Amino acid sequence: MKRLLSLAHAVDRLTDLFGVVAKWAVLASCLISAGNALIRYFFNNSSNGWLEIQWYLFAACVMLGAAQVLRVNEHVRVDLLYGRLSARAQVLVDLFGLVVLLLPVIGLMSWMTWELFLSRFLSGEMSSNAGGLIRWPAVLMLPLGFGLVCLQALSEIVKRVAWLNNQYDMDTHYERPLQ
Repeated sequence: MKRLLSLAHAVDRLTDLFGVVAKWAVLASCLISAGNALIRYFFNNSSNGWLEIQWYLFAACVMLGAAQVLRVNEHVRVDLLYGRLSARAQVLVDLFGLVVLLLPVIGLMSWMTWELFLSRFLSGEMSSNAGGLIRWPAVLMLPLGFGLVCLQALSEIVKRVAWLNNQYDMDTHYERPLQ
C-alpha cells in the first residue's frame, strides 16, 4: 500500500502542476480577450487567430483543471444524503462513484478522444476561418484532460482504500456548497 500511496502522491503533484497551467491559461485567455477587444475598438482590426486562441486556452483551463477539482474534492456531486452520512459511508460512496461511474466513462472518453486527436494531428486540420489556427492543439486538451482525470481518480481510489484500512490520514470533512 505504501508504494501505491507514493504513486498516488506523484499523481497528485502532476495534477497540481497541470492545475497551475490551467490557472495561467485563464489569465492568458482574459488578457488576450481584453487585448483583442481593445485592438478591435480602437484600431478597427481583429484576427480570427486571436479569437480562436482564447477558445484553445479556455479548453486548456477546463480540461487541465478538471483533475485538480477532483483532487481537492470540489467536484459536482448530487448531495441528497451524502452530507448526512458518516465519514466511512462517504468514503464508500466516493469509492463506488469513482470505480463504477467515473473510471469507465473517463476511460472511454480518453480512448475515444485520443483517436480524434490523432486524426486531427495527422491530417494537419486547420480552422476554416480566415487566419484561423491548426486544430490539433485544442483537440489535444481532450485526451490529456480525460487522462489526467483518470489518473487522479486512481489516486483518489488508492487514498480512500488506504483510509478505510487506517493506513492514510485523509480529510473527510464535507461542506455542502451554498445554493
